[in-house]
Amino acid sequence: MHFAMFYEYSADYLERRAQFRAEHLRLAWEASARGELFLGGAFAEPADGALLIFDCVSMDAPERFAAADPYVQNGLVTRRWIRPWTTVVGRDAATPVR
Repeated sequence: MHFAMFYEYSADYLERRAQFRAEHLRLAWEASARGELFLGGAFAEPADGALLIFDCVSMDAPERFAAADPYVQNGLVTRRWIRPWTTVVGRDAATPVR
């Protein structure tokens, strides 16, 4: 099952992210290595949020990621939400439909 986790960033995100970015990216790459985080990255122009796609059995993995994320802990993320995502087309679709 896939889950999409959306982040909304604070207005000063670009100014503040440098001090937290290495830890944020370390957590993301570790989640990727465990097979939980499929893709992740910030939106560009404007850099006002991010999308992280998880491949896991429940919302537990994205919830754990967000709880440990220094962007969330330090207020760079002002709002976040997770949506189950039924993927039906593509090489990595969880439930392919033809």
